[in-house]
Amino acid sequence: MKRRVSSIQSSFNQTIEPPDVNSQPAINSIWACIGAVVVAILAGTALPGCSPPEPITLGFVGGISGRGADLGIAARDAVQLAVELRNQAGGIGGRQVSLVMKDDEQNTEVAQRVTRELLQQGAVAIVGPITSTMAKAIVPLVDEAKVMVISSSATTDELTGKDDYLYRVNMSTAEAATRIAQYHLKERPLGPIVAAYDLSNRSYTERWLNAFRTTYEEGGSEVRKTIGFESSSETAFVQVAQDLLATPADGVLIVANSMDTALLCQQIRKLGSHLPIIVSGWAGTERLLELGGKSVEGVMVAQNFDRESTAPAYQAFRQAYRERFHREPGFSGTMAFDAANILMEVLTRQPDPKRVKETLRAAPRFEGVQEPIVFDQFGDVIRQIHMTVVRDGQFVVIR
Repeated sequence: MKRRVSSIQSSFNQTIEPPDVNSQPAINSIWACIGAVVVAILAGTALPGCSPPEPITLGFVGGISGRGADLGIAARDAVQLAVELRNQAGGIGGRQVSLVMKDDEQNTEVAQRVTRELLQQGAVAIVGPITSTMAKAIVPLVDEAKVMVISSSATTDELTGKDDYLYRVNMSTAEAATRIAQYHLKERPLGPIVAAYDLSNRSYTERWLNAFRTTYEEGGSEVRKTIGFESSSETAFVQVAQDLLATPADGVLIVANSMDTALLCQQIRKLGSHLPIIVSGWAGTERLLELGGKSVEGVMVAQNFDRESTAPAYQAFRQAYRERFHREPGFSGTMAFDAANILMEVLTRQPDPKRVKETLRAAPRFEGVQEPIVFDQFGDVIRQIHMTVVRDGQFVVIR
């Protein structure tokens, strides 16, 4: 485990300076503490002067229940792993990191409540939220408190170019959707398509769809019909599928979470349609494969995450994650691991939590487990795009 900790943590250039044991004051301090231990043992008293320093509290907020919980759970576990590895390596400046985790239940009011709880509990920085709508809801709170938040997967353009306390390790919705539209225009042209999108995360889905549509139609193709639906156990996906297929098209686009995407793909295939299906990166998790089965074979999804990366830091992280949680980290886990390590690295450089944003701006480049992460002045990033297709129940990188 020590070797793996060293391998992963080396990506973040952590340096812990040992005390100067040749210093007479240091020696006197050590002997004083040892003497106090002996006296306390004999007297049966506590040791306030020799007790370990107070831990640093790091918060996590994300949706770890409900229909989109797979992303939140992967992110939560990756943050927990990052904290465990950091503590095994000595913590931050000799202080252990205490992780406090909150479920936002994919509800804006809950997200605001649990964020206030984290701030009241002394969280010096927060990883999360997972979705764009939740991120938009908590930004005013963290801005007021001046507490830094790094999200692994909230990408809405409503928060792009804003001088706030939210940074993101995933690139903006518009940037990703535009690049994906360009790919399908040039590399795999489909012709006219129809689209369905989830209304419960509109900060992401509507903007993703609009950016895709603008580029796609400027390139000479067409989005002939769009249908919005509410993500719910009561959603009639067969009706959504019927409405989509009622309009002649050469392909289908779905902008939704993995569960709803899988259920809609099933209904499209049950209706006998063999149209190509494109889905947004939000759906690109192992849950899509588990729930979709044969109905998602051939589905194309683009992500800012390379499932076939051979980077040593990623391979070390992936192995540690699989051993700890017995499943793949996916894009959500990988990006959350980066987000947590960036915050802990900044706190190592600058222990004053009120200066985290200032420190990030002064040195905005970090080595992620797959690729460098470079924040602009507003905390936004640009990442690579990796096109994948589902083949034999697996995501296969094709570009």
